[in-house]
Amino acid sequence: MMKQPHLGKTLLSAAICLFGSAQVLAAKADGKSLEEVAVIGQKQPYRGDTPLESLPQQVQVMSGDLLVELGKMELQGALDMAGGVARQNSFGGLWDSFAIRGFAGDENLPSGYLINGFSGGRGFSGNRDASNIETIEILKGPGSALYGRSEPGGTINIVTKKPQFEREGYIRTSAGRYDTYRVEGDFTDKLSDKVAFRINGAYQDANSFRDTVESEKLSLTPSFLFVLSDSTSLSYELEYLSQKAPFDRGIVAIDGDPEVLPVSRFLGEPGDGPTEITAVGHQAVLQHDFAGGWSILAGAGARSSSFEGCSSGAELSGGRQLLDDDGMTLVRQPRCRDYDADDLSGRIELTGTFNTGPFTHHLLVGADAYEYELESIQDRFRVAFGTGDTTYAINVFNPVYGQTRPPLSPQTNNLEEQSAKGIYLQDQIDLSAQWKMLIGIRRDDFDQDIHNRLRDTRSKQSQTKTSPRFGLVFEPTNNLSLYASYSEGFRPNSGADFDGNAFEPEDSKSYELGVKWTSPNGMLNSTVALFKAEKSNIITSDPVNQGFSAALGEAESKGIEIDLTGELSESLRLMFSYAYVDAATTNDVVNADWGVPIPAGSPLINIPEHSGNLMLVKSFEIGGAASTAGISVNYVDDRLGETIDPTYVLPSYTLVNLFGSYQASQNLKLSVNIDNVTDEKYYVSSYHKWWTTPGSPMTYTVGAQYSF
Repeated sequence: MMKQPHLGKTLLSAAICLFGSAQVLAAKADGKSLEEVAVIGQKQPYRGDTPLESLPQQVQVMSGDLLVELGKMELQGALDMAGGVARQNSFGGLWDSFAIRGFAGDENLPSGYLINGFSGGRGFSGNRDASNIETIEILKGPGSALYGRSEPGGTINIVTKKPQFEREGYIRTSAGRYDTYRVEGDFTDKLSDKVAFRINGAYQDANSFRDTVESEKLSLTPSFLFVLSDSTSLSYELEYLSQKAPFDRGIVAIDGDPEVLPVSRFLGEPGDGPTEITAVGHQAVLQHDFAGGWSILAGAGARSSSFEGCSSGAELSGGRQLLDDDGMTLVRQPRCRDYDADDLSGRIELTGTFNTGPFTHHLLVGADAYEYELESIQDRFRVAFGTGDTTYAINVFNPVYGQTRPPLSPQTNNLEEQSAKGIYLQDQIDLSAQWKMLIGIRRDDFDQDIHNRLRDTRSKQSQTKTSPRFGLVFEPTNNLSLYASYSEGFRPNSGADFDGNAFEPEDSKSYELGVKWTSPNGMLNSTVALFKAEKSNIITSDPVNQGFSAALGEAESKGIEIDLTGELSESLRLMFSYAYVDAATTNDVVNADWGVPIPAGSPLINIPEHSGNLMLVKSFEIGGAASTAGISVNYVDDRLGETIDPTYVLPSYTLVNLFGSYQASQNLKLSVNIDNVTDEKYYVSSYHKWWTTPGSPMTYTVGAQYSF
């Protein structure tokens, strides 16, 4: 807390930093012009008072302003610019799915990420819009020692825009190729000297380069900040999402070649209509600062979501599919889904600094818990095995839409309930001016109950897991630091084995060595990290009991990542990242879905060995008006496109994007983005050779932003 006298009008402002937002509050005293300025610092959870750059791990941060500049309107597009992050199965393009350092988690569920430290990945919250993103933090390596269940590749935390006590806002409109129209707005102001609010959101209506595919999305996020006293604040955020889009599995590869069909070819059924996703989230956080620099942070989050719709995707069973027989007849499998999820979580933590002899401790102690319920109902139709049945089939070269969906039969009707609670402790110790040591540990208790209502059976499990973390940092100069870290992590597995025993959780171990460097003038920052991660107890087919699964799989990922960001001069900005990831199985397993043997050393699906990003932005003036011009280049190596067929490989690609802006007046800014300038044909991910997602051809977007 900082107080200082100030005469006259106080300019109220807010500055977003890596810990959250700093709100400056002005209040008149006794009717006089003497005013008091109180700075309320809203911290990020699981962070304590340790800056990101001081952690013994690689951290990449992308700002919301950068996403606007690049024309990234969703989280998934923003992550394309992150080092070591690869796209995964997006479930018909309806959720965000990614792997970090080669590991993706359950490919049949959305990827896990955090929103201000609360889970945003449990349930079905659609494609995360960028309109409310202040920063995206990508913290590499296992996060289980702090956040609980997570993947060993890393944790993504989205920091949202916060209310400010000074009025400001903008309205941004854009139009682009394929009849893509978007309106985005943001407005913040004070309601009183102790209450500020903010509301932002976006509405988008779009066609697509995919035939007959149209989408619509509305995202709204109002929030409030209440200053209860000089040392206490309360924040509340509401999120609402409505998304409508067809379930689109992409194109099929003919004889293993995805380039035979045009990327525009839609092989579903337009008559299925859109899949509708609705999500509502609440977050409330109370922060109190004690004397001596200690603070307590308590928060609660609630999120409900629904996913409803029908689809007509390619049948993947070779004994039911005719495409390999004649090269043109695609047997489709219609499905209708009704998923509903409710997620309630809470957290409390204490942070502060104290000394023991010559050592300074930056302590973080906390506890959290959540209750999660998922209801999954799915019906489907399949042709009989080995009959050559063409019911609901389509010619991939001359599709005729409008077929009547055959009667569906129940496939899934499950109710899954999860509950978990954990306690955690982390201490970063300043051993000297040059040496720092981080130790952390977390203990989790996890319970799960799955009721199969079709068979009227239940599968229950309880798991307890302890996750340690250790790191060491050496700072020989103010511009250079070297670090080493070791972490363990876990992620619970669903279901039970042949004997009805709950699966052991996926275990992981991670090792990292890195160097962080800042140029003498502070304009450039770089991190180079060597990493290795091991993962065990991956679910695979039981080699003894056919039709059952067992936790037998093991995998390993190792590689190097390089990040470089900053300014080459006062008018030239740079962002560069490169990742080499070698991710493969380490034992012989049997694929759980298909019963196909996967030998040790097999690469993991959708993981490129080499990937890289380069962005350069030049600032200049046109007739005295501030302007920018930039280029970004995204390279992705070839990748395995199907786990059970090692010969199906997605080709590498390089995307070149151009962008620029022109400050037409003090309040009006014009922009243009041209993506995939060379119109390269490429494929972003695949689940199977008959479920391959193509990338977009050249697109352009022009926009205008009016700020006030």
